[in-house]
Amino acid sequence: MSSIEQKRVLTTEIPGPRSKALHERKVASVSAGVGVGLPVYVERAGGGIIVDVDGNQLIDFGSGIAVTTVGNAAPRVVERVREQVQDFTHTCFMVTPYAEYLDVAESLNELTPGTHEKRSALFNSGAEAVENAVKVARHFTGRQAVVAFDHAYHGRTNLTMGLTAKNMPYKHKFGPFAGEIYRAPMSYPYRWPGGPADCAKESFDVFTSMVHAQVGEDNVAAVIIEPIQGEGGFIVPAPGFLKQVNEWCTANGILPIADEVQTGFCRTGDWFACDYEDVVPDLITTAKGMAGGLPLAGVTGRADVMDAVHGSGLGGTYGGNPVACAAAIGAIETMKAEDLCGRAKQIETLFMGRLHTLAEKFPQIGDIRGRGAMLAIELVTGAGDITPNSALTAAVNKACHAQGLVTLTCGTYGNVFRFLPPLAASDDLLSEGLDIFETEFTRAAGA
Repeated sequence: MSSIEQKRVLTTEIPGPRSKALHERKVASVSAGVGVGLPVYVERAGGGIIVDVDGNQLIDFGSGIAVTTVGNAAPRVVERVREQVQDFTHTCFMVTPYAEYLDVAESLNELTPGTHEKRSALFNSGAEAVENAVKVARHFTGRQAVVAFDHAYHGRTNLTMGLTAKNMPYKHKFGPFAGEIYRAPMSYPYRWPGGPADCAKESFDVFTSMVHAQVGEDNVAAVIIEPIQGEGGFIVPAPGFLKQVNEWCTANGILPIADEVQTGFCRTGDWFACDYEDVVPDLITTAKGMAGGLPLAGVTGRADVMDAVHGSGLGGTYGGNPVACAAAIGAIETMKAEDLCGRAKQIETLFMGRLHTLAEKFPQIGDIRGRGAMLAIELVTGAGDITPNSALTAAVNKACHAQGLVTLTCGTYGNVFRFLPPLAASDDLLSEGLDIFETEFTRAAGA
C-alpha cells in the first residue's frame, strides 16, 4: 500500500510554476528530439497517483506506458531493490554471474505460454529483446526474412524501426533500415474492408497469400506480432487470427514471435495476452511491466531454439542487471500475491461499462476494444463516417491533463485513447479519473 493518499489534489495550474521552471532547464539541456507529453515534473508516485514538484497529485491512467503495472514504488519491489543495492549493483552476468538473473529466467520459463522446455536471455529494453529474438530466429532457421504487420510497434533501434509501421515520429528521416523485413495487413476488425465478421478468415488469407507471393515461405525466419497491438492503436486481432498464424508458421518451419512487451505480466487479465486463445509462440519478448519500473527485458523460447545460438552470441554489458532482476522478482511476487490478473479483469469491467455508456451518447466513439487494463477507444468523425478524428483526441487529451488526469493517446492515425492504469489503483480513484475523462470528452465532443 502506498504512503501517498490516493486522491487527486490540484494546488496549482497544470503544469505548475516549479514544473515550468524545470521544463525551461529541459529545453536548454536535453535534445529537442526527446519529447514530453505532459511537462509535469514528478517528485513521488505510488498506487495510482503521481505527485509533482508543485504538490499536485495527478491520477495516473498511463503507468509510464504500461511499466508500473504493480504501482510505483511497490513495497516488495522497493525492498528487493534496497537489499540488492546494498549487496552489489553490477558485475556483468557474462563475467561473473549471479542468482538473481537465474531467478528471473526461471520465472519467465515457468510463466510464459506452453509447458515445453524453455530458455531465457535477459536484456535492457523491449526493442533490444525484439532485436535479439530476430537474431535467434535467423540463426536457428538459417533464413533471413521477417514478416511484421501494419500498425505494429516494436521499438526504435534500426532493426526494430524497420519492423515498426508508423513513420512519424518513429522512423522519419532515420533510414535506411535493416533489410529483409516485410509487412502484411493486420487483422483489424473495426477497419477491415469486409467487416469484422469476416476479418479473421480474410485477413489470414491475405497474410498467407502476401507472404507466398512476395517473400516465399522457405525464406521466412520469423513472423512477429503483438497479440494486442500497442502504439498502433490497441488493435485486437479478430478471434482465431493469432492461432491461425501460429499454426501456419509451425507448418512452414517459421518461428512465430509474440511481442508481449506491452501486453505481458497481467496487463490483459492473463499473465500473457497469448494465453487468452491458448497460443503458444516459439519465442516471446517481454519488458515494461516485468520489473516494476526498472529497465529489464527478456527473450524466452523453446530450449532447442535458444540453445542453438553459439556461446557468447547473446548478451550485453547491462543485460539482466542484478538490481533490475531484484525488482522483477519483487514485481512478480506482487502479481502473484495480489492476483493482479484478476485485478485487471475487475478494471476491465469498471472501464467498459463507463466507456460503453459514453459511446451511446457520442457517435465520435467508433470502437471500444482491449482486454483487462489495456483498453482503448477509437475516435472518428461521427456516425457512418470512420474518418480518424485526431483533433478531438488531442483536445480531450489536453483537457484531461489540465484537470490532473494523466492520459495517453496512440494509433497510426493519432485518434485512439489508451487506458493503462496501474493495477494497484483503487476503484474509487479510477472512477474519479473516468469522471474527469467523461466531463472533458463531453465538453470537447459537444463543442
